[in-house]
Amino acid sequence: MLQTQGGRELGVSTDYGVVFLGQTARSGYVEVQSWFGDGPSIEPSVIEPVGGGIFTAETEIRLPHVPMTFQEPEEGAQVRVLGRNTEGGWTAVSVVRSDPRVYGILIDVPFQLRGSPDQVGAGVYWVDPTDTYNQRLIGLVSGHITLTSSEGERQFLTVVGPQDLWRLVTHRRDLEKRRPWVYRDDIL
Repeated sequence: MLQTQGGRELGVSTDYGVVFLGQTARSGYVEVQSWFGDGPSIEPSVIEPVGGGIFTAETEIRLPHVPMTFQEPEEGAQVRVLGRNTEGGWTAVSVVRSDPRVYGILIDVPFQLRGSPDQVGAGVYWVDPTDTYNQRLIGLVSGHITLTSSEGERQFLTVVGPQDLWRLVTHRRDLEKRRPWVYRDDIL
């Protein structure tokens, strides 16, 4: 979770920094709230624009992170959506959908996100069916959309996915030269 001058939003920690959509701020100071075994840790950082509606922040400590994949999921594939609200972390399974009127990934709206616009930025993950611990970030929930067809109205979640997340990797040209991680007693 990120706290900016404009409010709170969700993001995901990756090998290339914390990625988020800049819904509450696009520059300035940010506090990154990361969760360890004993509770949350607040880490200060600065918002960096990456492009394509993607933003990042890097902390001085190494955060738990997830690898990314740049392979678009096929229609009908199951994905996992992870987020955090006032009640804590949640996870849900959803299904990838497509519509020729929409560029990018659509997924069915999980129960946890019905009527919850504050969960924009929740991570969407590909999960290996043979190893449920092997998950890779596909994208971030970017909003709700209602599409009308001959069958009536249907709601979906839009996902900023691989077609935009690649920018995070190219933004981090200094990955091999980054300063060493800080190790502190409070994050052991």
